[in-house]
Amino acid sequence: MALEASASQASDSIHANVLSQARLACYKARDAFYACLEKESNKKPTEIAYVGLLYPVECKKNREAYVKQCRPTWVKHFDRQYCAKKRVQRLLDDNESRRGPLSLPQPYTFKAPPS
Repeated sequence: MALEASASQASDSIHANVLSQARLACYKARDAFYACLEKESNKKPTEIAYVGLLYPVECKKNREAYVKQCRPTWVKHFDRQYCAKKRVQRLLDDNESRRGPLSLPQPYTFKAPPS
């Protein structure tokens, strides 16, 4: 009985270690891909990723490694996060062209029907 318990504990620690290494490999590949995106940001994005993310062909190898190392659900999640951060950053860094008073619709834009 004690032998089975120790074998079970050893198995759990091995799985945890393997999962931890896989997660670190995923994060490393993800960071390399997004670093490439930042480095090659002046190039024309021609490749399509998830959630409308476009990237230049120069980052294709990094993308392949990233997709290979990470679970597909993680890749989609990280791509969504990256796109959301870029969208917010673009709005904040938009040289104040979008700042200022909002033009809201006027309350009476429709003519009253003739009575």
